[in-house]
Amino acid sequence: MPRIRGYFLLAMTSLLAVASLLFMGGCNSSALAFIRFVNASPDAPNLDVLINGIVIQSNLSYGGNSTYFAVGDGSVNILMRATDTTTTLIDTAPSLAKNQYYTALAVGKVSDNTLTGLLTNDDHTAPAAGQIKLRAIHASPSAGPLDIYIETSGTGVVGQTPDASNVAFKTATAFFPMAAGSYEVYMTPTGTSTVVIDTGSLSFTAGEIRTVVALGAPGVGFPLKSILLNDLN
Repeated sequence: MPRIRGYFLLAMTSLLAVASLLFMGGCNSSALAFIRFVNASPDAPNLDVLINGIVIQSNLSYGGNSTYFAVGDGSVNILMRATDTTTTLIDTAPSLAKNQYYTALAVGKVSDNTLTGLLTNDDHTAPAAGQIKLRAIHASPSAGPLDIYIETSGTGVVGQTPDASNVAFKTATAFFPMAAGSYEVYMTPTGTSTVVIDTGSLSFTAGEIRTVVALGAPGVGFPLKSILLNDLN
């Protein structure tokens, strides 16, 4: 299955803005890193994302994600602002490596001053023939540590062994290789069989790379929910 990469820069207002993004790391057009964005904060407003002062994603709602953007490698300044304002909620300057992929998430809450950025390293190495790769990111501020199960659809968690145990908030699991097919991802408070997130049945074809993100919910933070990201878009 061909690998499709979201190399195209979206939401550019001019060719000059596109050129500025592509060459933030210098004059070498091959010195590119790739980054996408997720609004995972249950009480943050919609977000505008700026890289080195240029708006590259507008109006990113809770649970929403962007495609990957190609940017210059090295240190980049990322701002996340309340949409259509100059109110900066997150200001960070990660160093991005050439030819590497990243997911930057807004996590935590505005109401208790815990809103922050979380950067994960993404693995775009092709799965083995007939397989997929799947991981989880714990981005729910209202959940404690989680056990994560990837099971055949409908199996449940009773009598099963977690694929990842005691996963802390703001932590990503490894990518798990598995045969293409239908799976269900369950998340429970660590050491219990109480399912707080159930993705329902997910069908994957060979060659896919996916990420499940555990989210809280507005208000008191329950019920929890999840989103599924396509890591090749």
